[in-house]
Amino acid sequence: MQLVVARIGRAHGIKGEVTVEVRTDEPELRLGPGAVLATEPASAGPLTIESGRVHSGRLLLRFDGVRDRSAAEALRNILLIAEVDPEELPEDPEEFYDHQLIDLDVVTVDGTEVGRISEISHLPYQDLLVVKRPDGGEALIPFVSEVVPEIDLEAQRAVIDPPPGLLDEAEAEIAGSRDEEPAGSRKDEAEGGRKSAAADSGETAGDDRKGDTAGGRGDESS
Repeated sequence: MQLVVARIGRAHGIKGEVTVEVRTDEPELRLGPGAVLATEPASAGPLTIESGRVHSGRLLLRFDGVRDRSAAEALRNILLIAEVDPEELPEDPEEFYDHQLIDLDVVTVDGTEVGRISEISHLPYQDLLVVKRPDGGEALIPFVSEVVPEIDLEAQRAVIDPPPGLLDEAEAEIAGSRDEEPAGSRKDEAEGGRKSAAADSGETAGDDRKGDTAGGRGDESS
């Protein structure tokens, strides 16, 4: 299976280094020296990583045969693609590759059918499971442990515990009307809002190339 693991950014310096937008939770494994990566477009590769280093929080790579700024700049926006065994699993049991989650059936904790996962949406603050509903609509499920308490790959099922309104807007309106309080009775809760940890943004390159990982199910209390 081919997985997009990075996108090449701008050239850095004059000796052929490039910045890299990492799209994998395992950069040490996927983007280490000696790694040979396919590319999108394919005509730009394959590329072999000669060296890598972190500078000001960004990963810098140098590829074999790329020796100056002009050659490095010519690689800008090219996707780097790794060949991965479909049976390979992330080291962290709470992390999953996108291709493991696609097509899982989604049910609530009480067994109600919700739909099937059609896509993983990688956002800066968390991942979302895009679920195709039986009526043709879509539901966006935050991929956090409080909402998705169970992923059963053997049973090909994801179990969710949705808060009111996540699947049915009418439920949110009812819950909201019950919770209404007079103006000025409490502080704006947004001041203390909790943020989920950011996840890598995997991306599809072609019909059979999935983003690397959906990341772990974030803990909203973190």
